[in-house]
Amino acid sequence: MTASGEFATAEAGGISVTLDLAVGHIKALVVERDGRKIAPLHRAPWIGEAQQPDTPAHLARLSGDFLCAPFGLSDIDGSPAHGWPANSPWRHIDTRAVEGGCVARFELEKRVMGARVTKEFTLRDGHPFLYQRHVFSGGDGAVSVGLHMMVSLPQGGHLSFSPKRFVATPDDPQESDPIRGRSLLAYPSHFQDLKKAPRADGGTANLTCYPFDRNYEDCVMMPEAPDRPFAWGAALRHHEGDLVLSLKRPEDFPSTLLWMSNGGRYYSPWNSRHRGVLGLEEVRTYLLSGHKASIVPNSFTEQGIPTSISLTADGEVDLRHAIGIMPVPVGWDRVTDVEPRGETLAVLSDNGEFVVPYDPKFIQHQ
Repeated sequence: MTASGEFATAEAGGISVTLDLAVGHIKALVVERDGRKIAPLHRAPWIGEAQQPDTPAHLARLSGDFLCAPFGLSDIDGSPAHGWPANSPWRHIDTRAVEGGCVARFELEKRVMGARVTKEFTLRDGHPFLYQRHVFSGGDGAVSVGLHMMVSLPQGGHLSFSPKRFVATPDDPQESDPIRGRSLLAYPSHFQDLKKAPRADGGTANLTCYPFDRNYEDCVMMPEAPDRPFAWGAALRHHEGDLVLSLKRPEDFPSTLLWMSNGGRYYSPWNSRHRGVLGLEEVRTYLLSGHKASIVPNSFTEQGIPTSISLTADGEVDLRHAIGIMPVPVGWDRVTDVEPRGETLAVLSDNGEFVVPYDPKFIQHQ
């Protein structure tokens, strides 16, 4: 582990991760494989610029991936949008060597509903994965949570996912004032096929191809199909010839939110320059309705889809997720499936498959 005050970096063979300690965002995640260095996570173009005094810290330093608690609107505990984990400092606790890698731990300086929050990064030599866990210890009450991973797709790419129950847009568009920006999908809407997302103009959009248009800001929520122990999302970048994977247990994060940010916000600090950004976000929240709406009965919980975690004084909530980054064989244009096979992960396409080292015990909490 190296630290420069603002940032802390952990490394293992072929992989490194750097955390922005001011806000708990991943500044960089770099995988070296087959002679290439791949770093596809997004970092906002305005980082380092002077911002308006009311700009939340998570927006001013927007990068990589970060924990949100609550996810989105914070209308209970007085924290900024996306909560203290995304907007306030983290302290490096320690970094220890483990067989074939290292584990780095961090603690949020503030509390979330009274809970102590720790972040743990595990890196293993030769594994193209960041294994991350977030642990809430103690606390009182319920809170929505999410991981806000962002992939940079400047030349576009193909998106694919494990089976979902349905796809839904929130009640309100991301941008409704044409002076400030524009959203293209229909809000609210409920549909089954990502290739046939209803647009506000009466047409449909294929959301598996990113971007699906120009100059727009949109999002959809996708709850996981029932009774699946493992779920995945994939963003294949054709021009770069690489792939970003999101791996999880649905019981940790029951839904995936896609935030499609492609120049559709015109105001500061966005200024129409936030383009080719895909939020591939694993969440436990009710659409974009905020903290209050996520901890009371809602249309998701009525269907058995959890939208918050419960904190108790003597309890612990352990949430796990893995980010995979890897090159793909020449000619690949999409991922058709992802399968754990012992201590490897198989990635499949119409043109064949490849396997990479993988720790199945991490995601399954074994």
